Amino acid sequence: MGNKKPPIVISIAGVSGGGKTTIAKSLNEKLHNSKILYFDDYDFEGPDDIIEWVDNGANYDQWNLEPLITDLEVLLAEPLDHIVLDLPFAYKHAKISKLIDFAVYIDTPLDIAMARRIIRDFKNYSGESILIEMENYLSAGRRGYLEMLKSIKPNSDMIEDGSQSVSEITDNICTAILRR
Repeated sequence: MGNKKPPIVISIAGVSGGGKTTIAKSLNEKLHNSKILYFDDYDFEGPDDIIEWVDNGANYDQWNLEPLITDLEVLLAEPLDHIVLDLPFAYKHAKISKLIDFAVYIDTPLDIAMARRIIRDFKNYSGESILIEMENYLSAGRRGYLEMLKSIKPNSDMIEDGSQSVSEITDNICTAILRR
């Protein structure tokens, strides 16, 4: 009693529309005795202007992840085998990086990620609204996507091609976890 290993914490990162949530859900379903935490379930204090934040060096520690960290610490005390984090930062945030055992970056081509995002987020919007969003992406927002490629991708333990099927990606991650 008392010598149960702590859960393995697996972080899933990628750009918006890259498949983080889909892969995190699939992985959570496939892994035995696991729970999941979603970044989007929290209202974090952080930079007001993401593009300005990127242009100023993208200091990930400017985000207050304490609510997520608190929930993660609670789960770490439970008799779980795995905890899946749908978290875009991988190891780049000093406080949460200490709690992550394995970081995966879903490397989805930016055109696919953008198409998924438009389908997901703009179903009930006018064509004009979608065009405005595309103009915003080209003039500024793309820099946020490129920041992920520059800093999160190389700081991950595993990079998975986001154009593969969900089951292929999930199987590859599970295989990598079992090898650890």
